Amino acid sequence: MNQHLSVNDVRHLIRGLLKGDRRCLARLISLVEDVSPYIRTVFRDIAASTGEAYCIGITGPPGSGKSTLINGLTALCRIRGLSVGIISVDPTSPFSGGALLGDRIRMEAHFLDSEVFMRSMGDRGCVGGLPQVISPVMRLMDASGKKVILLETVGVGQSDLRIQDVVDTTVVVVTPESGDVVQTMKAGLMEIGDIFVVNKADRPGALQHAAELKASLDITISRDGWSPRVMTAIAEEGNGIEELDKILTERREFLQSTSELDKKRGERRKKEFIRTIQAEMNKKLSNAIFQKGFLAETLQSVESGDTDPLFGALALCASNTLFSLIDVK
Repeated sequence: MNQHLSVNDVRHLIRGLLKGDRRCLARLISLVEDVSPYIRTVFRDIAASTGEAYCIGITGPPGSGKSTLINGLTALCRIRGLSVGIISVDPTSPFSGGALLGDRIRMEAHFLDSEVFMRSMGDRGCVGGLPQVISPVMRLMDASGKKVILLETVGVGQSDLRIQDVVDTTVVVVTPESGDVVQTMKAGLMEIGDIFVVNKADRPGALQHAAELKASLDITISRDGWSPRVMTAIAEEGNGIEELDKILTERREFLQSTSELDKKRGERRKKEFIRTIQAEMNKKLSNAIFQKGFLAETLQSVESGDTDPLFGALALCASNTLFSLIDVK
């Protein structure tokens, strides 16, 4: 088990990872998920072996056919001899802590392919719809030799937009059913999508919805000079997979030719750095609130109604009392 690993064991796993060993990749991902103290060593040692993978995020409402599209894209990659990593993120239940994690069943065609590595993860209730560890996991896949990494997530709310911060290209998948396009706009996905796929285009209204999306995108301001594309597909029949693959290739070539790829990845590293510091400080703060005497007394006063929550919190921060009690060692 991971908690019994030694330094030498971890070094062995790193060597295996860099050679493309699937078992070593799986073990190291588990170390990251368990927040092992060894992960600093892992990412220091693999840093020079990352940066080659093209990371593609595929998001959209449940049932829009994201997994089927990923199946098709994976098949095309394998025909070209490219090794593929797939991460499927599902919402975590706020009651049981579990997640559906059914995508491995839907992608069973690639299950026995040694050059396709699949991992299902719950979002763990994180703001933005993605777990904090998603970027490190993608770097592990990158270091193991995966040339394409496909990240699937459910984007159904205004906060579920962090996918744009962890991938090179974002694909938004919708269906022709009434409400999908409106929901897409409300959710903010219009602002993060690089490619929009109206899937299940054999259903009524598909072309109209595609036209509405294109009209809406025509008045948006491009973030990096790329004009978002809109296409239709019937992924279940394999229709549109090759077109999507072609557009994804065009997008990558555009990013590389304009230096936007390096800029995007630099921005991603900066955001991950800041998010990690914030997460670690939040942990220390939570421990301080419940373990330190003065903070515990203030918290009890707030809970009983003797102290206003906003006033109490701002007063503590303004006095620096709060931060002086946090163990930052």
